[in-house]
Amino acid sequence: MHNLGLTRSVRRSSHILHTPDAFIRTQIPGSFKANVIVHVSPAMGAGFAQYSVELEPGGSLGKSQGQRFLYVLDGSVVLECGSDTYTLAKDDYAYIPQDAAHRFYAAQAARAAVIEQKYRTVENTFPRALLVGHEPSIQAQPLMDDTDLLVRPLLPDAMDFDFAVNTMSYAPGASLSMVEMHVMEHGLLMLEGGGIYRLDDEWYPVTAGDFIWMAPYCPQWFGSIGKSPAKYLIYKDWNRHPLS
Repeated sequence: MHNLGLTRSVRRSSHILHTPDAFIRTQIPGSFKANVIVHVSPAMGAGFAQYSVELEPGGSLGKSQGQRFLYVLDGSVVLECGSDTYTLAKDDYAYIPQDAAHRFYAAQAARAAVIEQKYRTVENTFPRALLVGHEPSIQAQPLMDDTDLLVRPLLPDAMDFDFAVNTMSYAPGASLSMVEMHVMEHGLLMLEGGGIYRLDDEWYPVTAGDFIWMAPYCPQWFGSIGKSPAKYLIYKDWNRHPLS
């Protein structure tokens, strides 16, 4: 059926809502049997790139243009870095330092979220070594003592890291306790459930599969709606001076 020009996707100077009905698949240099959906990049004014990749069996990505963080959404992938080899399944993730030679390919059909950012060096810091983890095994932390809103930090909160990636899980009906407005920018992928997101002075229904980019100082708030929990994967730049 023709959609008659309708979409939930929105582009504003302060934010993007990118919904699956508007996804365009493309290739990037070095990719093989891989469809890439670029959600946000410096072309929009972001300081990082975030994309989803759909891999056929044996499909792979090429060299990263910066640090690379990947989170497996479905299927199974193999990560080779130096002499180490890891098989990553759903909800597994990896941080790969800038310039670390690695190979990332699908053992079976797979989907992954990928974040890339140029590393910003400051005195006495350096990119960490390869880090591999499993999201459900990370200890959940209540946000502002609200046990209906749980945060799992996937990267250490250390100055060696210049960005953070967390998952945030909301019980049905839970919401942020305040409208946030801050210097960090965000890339957010809805993993489960849905709700209402306030971005700037607009309100959007969102559901699993949607992507949101929030520019610095974009007012933001989320509330979970429905009978099932809501969960998203969220990036933010972190641990750097505002002039850097």
